[in-house]
Amino acid sequence: MAQKNVSLKDFRNIGIIAHIDAGKTTTTEGILYRTGLTHKIGVVKGDGDGATTDWMAQEKERGITITSAAVTAMWKGHKINVIDTPGHIDFTAEVERSLRVLDGAVTVFDGKMGVEAQTETVWRQANKYSVPRICFINKINQTGGDFYKSLETIHNRLSRQALPIHLPIGFEKDINGVVDLVDMKAYTYNDYTDHELIPGEIPADMLEKAKHARSLLVEAAVEADDELFERFLDQGEESISIDELKGALRKRVLAGDFFLVTGGDGRGVIVEKVLDLVVDYLPSPLDVDAIWGQNPKTGDEIERKPSDDEPMAALAFKIATDPFVGKLIFVRVYSGVLKAGSYVLNTTTGNKERVGRIVRMHADKREDIDSIGAGDIAAVVGLKDTFTGHTICEVGNPITLESIEFPEPPVSIAVEPKTKSDQEKMGIALQRLAEEDPTFRVHTDEETGQTIMSGMGELHLDILIDRMKREFNVEANVGEPQVAFRETIRGTAEAQGKHAKQSGGRGQYGDVWIRFEPTETGEGFEFVDEIKGGVVPQEYRAPVQKGIKDTLDGGVIAGYPMIGVKATLYDGSYHDVDSSELAFNLAGVLAVREGIPKAKPVLLEPVMKVEVTTPEEFMGDVIGDLNSRRGRIDAMEDLQGGAKLIRAFVPLASMFGYTNDVRSMSQGRAASTMELAQYEEVPPNVAQEIIEKRASK
Repeated sequence: MAQKNVSLKDFRNIGIIAHIDAGKTTTTEGILYRTGLTHKIGVVKGDGDGATTDWMAQEKERGITITSAAVTAMWKGHKINVIDTPGHIDFTAEVERSLRVLDGAVTVFDGKMGVEAQTETVWRQANKYSVPRICFINKINQTGGDFYKSLETIHNRLSRQALPIHLPIGFEKDINGVVDLVDMKAYTYNDYTDHELIPGEIPADMLEKAKHARSLLVEAAVEADDELFERFLDQGEESISIDELKGALRKRVLAGDFFLVTGGDGRGVIVEKVLDLVVDYLPSPLDVDAIWGQNPKTGDEIERKPSDDEPMAALAFKIATDPFVGKLIFVRVYSGVLKAGSYVLNTTTGNKERVGRIVRMHADKREDIDSIGAGDIAAVVGLKDTFTGHTICEVGNPITLESIEFPEPPVSIAVEPKTKSDQEKMGIALQRLAEEDPTFRVHTDEETGQTIMSGMGELHLDILIDRMKREFNVEANVGEPQVAFRETIRGTAEAQGKHAKQSGGRGQYGDVWIRFEPTETGEGFEFVDEIKGGVVPQEYRAPVQKGIKDTLDGGVIAGYPMIGVKATLYDGSYHDVDSSELAFNLAGVLAVREGIPKAKPVLLEPVMKVEVTTPEEFMGDVIGDLNSRRGRIDAMEDLQGGAKLIRAFVPLASMFGYTNDVRSMSQGRAASTMELAQYEEVPPNVAQEIIEKRASK
């Protein structure tokens, strides 16, 4: 696709977000087909080559989206950057980092299921970043698909402020178009593979329903416009022109708390109406507030407007390894112009780097371009030390944009190379994968010397192992999944850490008093310096902090990292000759070993928010099983088609292999999702078992 000059007001950066299997990728394929980027419709599962945007081998095989694919399409003079995001709960971070750089989103719903567990998660994420959305109820053409029932679930579980802008014509397999409530015309097709919708009159049996739905839509639209509202009250709905109605609806959608709803068969021509909604109602970069960042030298706040005339500032939001060009850095340019061959400053690292090439991505295909301007998204080749969440900017105009935070991964496995030749390759492979995926961590267990991989769930780690094998040719033995426990304290204690050794010649002397107490949030590590005068010289205080932090990271009870600890250095002493950084570092270590056991240390475990969708006849078995796993049932809801939704909180330690277990007990008819909810204290009897098990290793 040749690059076209499109004004900034005609840009749309959108994400396709949804629960797994709702049809995100199918809808993206429909967009590619309708905009002429493909000449056949991709199939996500079953025969064919798979979807265009699902280009990894694992995606084609499993029929799921793992990475966020970026595609650029043109529609009615508008440039649309589409990011198809994963739906599986293990890859939520992919959705998170995509939403950080998107201006709008299309939320896709399965018309047979309505709102599902992961739909709520991605909806909350979109709320967090104030991303305006439109709703597309997919699969209403299939048996069990129901536009109105699905709309009801949106009202009950997400927002009452969701109104249809299109009504489907027909029911289930007979659906062949929509009624557009703005221009009050019908748009139909003979087959979903048609290239254009056919405008016509509204079917007589739908006219009253359409008129009623339009009245509700107009009434909701004019609420945000005083002038239109007055006219509506005085002269009625007929006084509002189509252009005025569109303008008022757009204003409400951009506010982020009002959602237009459409529906149909996401595979084909009906996505024309989705594309129309994207260009008519979702924001351009100009509709989004100017971005704020900090001057890394002064700490002053800086505003950057979405204009090519401003100094260049961009955020890296994704890393991908391309087999032909190497590392691709996906960036969103917020201001100015990023040019191929130019030098940029990475304010996160403080390093200067040269931009080699800039490529516009079409799933796994690429097109070289000279530059990208404000508001645009593309991939950059040549930035060696730039990673997810880093800011790149003009060398002479430094700015640091707000980074992207990712949760700590709760599941770990041990991996070891099968042969000596695999050893070196494994190190490179793990490094590359960790660069791509900020929710994936790798470390070496100091006690056992094992390489430990940590991720968001079993599927996440399974995919990474598979990629290591396929892409990097590494054969590895994999251990059983392990829980990432944590330690913390519930009480307060004061302790002296004194390191004093005299062995001929110069000795070692460091002496500190530390107060240990829980942090307010229960997370992280906080060090407070309350030293008055010079009882501990300034140059020795950082080594004390490091000694404390390193010891806490190694754990005190059972060797798991300790979180939620505030350590206050309030007293101490030093020796003019014998004191050193090392001595005070060791004093910090000794203070931890002395003080933490007195501060009521406890073991924490990750607790998952589990949602199970099951036919009613298996509900008793599912609940009984969750209770046996130390689960707490939180709520139960009725869903479409007689299904039940069970929400529970269950310790991760009890949930390995649950996906298969729940399918077995329901004859394959129940499905589950889980995500990390919080860390909670482990019951004393269970904690004792864990501690003893660790001690025996």
